[in-house]
Amino acid sequence: MAPYYELFVRIIAPFHAVLVHFPVALWTTVALIIVFRALSDSALARAADRILVALLLLSVLTGLAAFAVGLSIFPFEAAAASPLTRNHILAASWSLAYWTVILVIHWLHGEAVWQGVNRWVMLGLAILGTILITITGTLGGHIAGNPTTVSQVLHWLGWDVYHTYYVPDITLWLLVAASVILLALGVWGSRRHA
Repeated sequence: MAPYYELFVRIIAPFHAVLVHFPVALWTTVALIIVFRALSDSALARAADRILVALLLLSVLTGLAAFAVGLSIFPFEAAAASPLTRNHILAASWSLAYWTVILVIHWLHGEAVWQGVNRWVMLGLAILGTILITITGTLGGHIAGNPTTVSQVLHWLGWDVYHTYYVPDITLWLLVAASVILLALGVWGSRRHA
């Protein structure tokens, strides 16, 4: 059985390397459109916004395909045993979930995401999403033997990519505080419109 699995890995691994470029390129395009739309109400910005849901949907679908192929390369037990691969799987999961949430938000709320403070929230979401895909790609590059300067920045920030990343308690508290602030902004915004 092992020789067949090795053959499968040799065949499928390059597909993961090719597939990941599609969601990364689409999410980068989406982020640029969000920045453009957040800063402009021009006709061109509104036209770009009209294709945003389609681009987000396509990026999530290609992200799912890349994620599934990536998980099939190695047995999960082997992948989870490596801190670097484990970090890559976690970052890919966060990126995929994050951009899926942005898709759902825009799909459900449409043009309302650009009204008032919402446009700045969308801008912040795009920036954070871009950071997530950058980290995910950096970790994947390390696995493929191509480290980048981003990993040096992560190391400078206190994260050695070759060790499992654990969130410090202060980070958890900051996440809770940010969640409360975002919920308060949402309630405040909905009451203002009511």
